[in-house]
Amino acid sequence: MVQDTKKYIIKTARGLFSEYSYPGVSMNDIAQKLNITKAALYYHFTGKAEIYKKVLDEVFGNISAHTAEALSEKTDSEKLRVFIKNYLDFGLKEKNFTKALMLKLSPTDPQIKKHTIKLRKQMTTSIQPLVASVIENKKMSCKIDSYLATSMLTGMMDGLILEYSFLNKRINTEKMSNQIIMMLFQKVEV
Repeated sequence: MVQDTKKYIIKTARGLFSEYSYPGVSMNDIAQKLNITKAALYYHFTGKAEIYKKVLDEVFGNISAHTAEALSEKTDSEKLRVFIKNYLDFGLKEKNFTKALMLKLSPTDPQIKKHTIKLRKQMTTSIQPLVASVIENKKMSCKIDSYLATSMLTGMMDGLILEYSFLNKRINTEKMSNQIIMMLFQKVEV
């Protein structure tokens, strides 16, 4: 019963955070939306930061599940291309993810920033082996650091998500993922 209540609170809060961002939502707003008292809300959570961390955990869990389907592709290059496409699709659709990217970049509650960075590192660490394999299979003429390439890849994808979200522009994620692969993993002579 308590778990169901917590899930409902998180679901409701997720909608509010998506609409108004972390700084734009108070515990009172969440309680009002749930039609409960703030005291009842505090019975389940210590504060807004704890609720938002749970929302972020859920959002990052969703993106992990969304991008995991890329692992069913046959080649590492195709896995990476599908991962990029799915990441972009998810990021452009999920406002909480885009706002989490902004919180990572802007000064805010240090707890939330630290939690967001931790989740991002987990995601980056999970795809780094795939990036390393693509680099190895491309037999580049120079040594490329897979950690740096992974950081460049996630930075590029995050930048595209932020830019296209704020400009409210549509993006062809299929075409964009192909272009990213070509730019980052094309054989270059140095």
